[in-house]
Amino acid sequence: MPPELARVAFVLVETSHPGNIGAAARAMKNMGLSELRLVRPKQFPHADATARASGADDLLAGARVFPQLEEAIADCCWVVGASARRRSLPLPMLDPRELAHRASQEMVTGETEGRRIAILFGRERTGLRNDEMDRCHALVQIPVDDAYPSLNIAAAVQVIAYELRLAMLAAERAPGPSVVPDAVDAGEMERFYEHLEQVLKEIGFLDPGNPRQLMRRLRRLFQRARPDQNEINILRGMLSAVQKSRRR
Repeated sequence: MPPELARVAFVLVETSHPGNIGAAARAMKNMGLSELRLVRPKQFPHADATARASGADDLLAGARVFPQLEEAIADCCWVVGASARRRSLPLPMLDPRELAHRASQEMVTGETEGRRIAILFGRERTGLRNDEMDRCHALVQIPVDDAYPSLNIAAAVQVIAYELRLAMLAAERAPGPSVVPDAVDAGEMERFYEHLEQVLKEIGFLDPGNPRQLMRRLRRLFQRARPDQNEINILRGMLSAVQKSRRR
């Protein structure tokens, strides 16, 4: 099994039916993936999840449950949200093969040992909310037939897991490409966004009564730029200098 697959987290957000969690675990194990994370599942653990897992009980036993999405992806440097339809958000839209190729570049050629990525799967009926997609660097859409575009979570997990496995196997055999810059994980980025919002309020640039629109745009800007650790340190240092100058 390509070792990089152990560092791909599949994150299921507010899954309603426990059987879908079990079926997703089975699909993951088929392809050698093991990192299952759950955000506020309606029912878990549950007998239906165990029954549908069909031998992937170890993935269910090892699944971590989080109260907030931010915590579930805090250690991940690249986050992709699965979407059943095209969104108007200014994020790159990938198909599963493109996603897998990018993921292999992120993990096989990264400077940081042990960097993780996350693939997010939303609610069965409504998918991911826009504020959850704001935390993504890209979206992935499976190109199903327009006549019947409905795809359940486990099927979507299977398709993406399969493409990831093929890409990681191919990357192991290929000559090493150029190194991907040292990315900052989502937890560090959240701390930067909190610091940025605080300073923008202090200098009167951000309306504290309605901060969301500007902060969403700034999030997207920095998600595209993907600053490395040195760049984040510079930005945080600038923000701290602004705060110090105002307190003199």
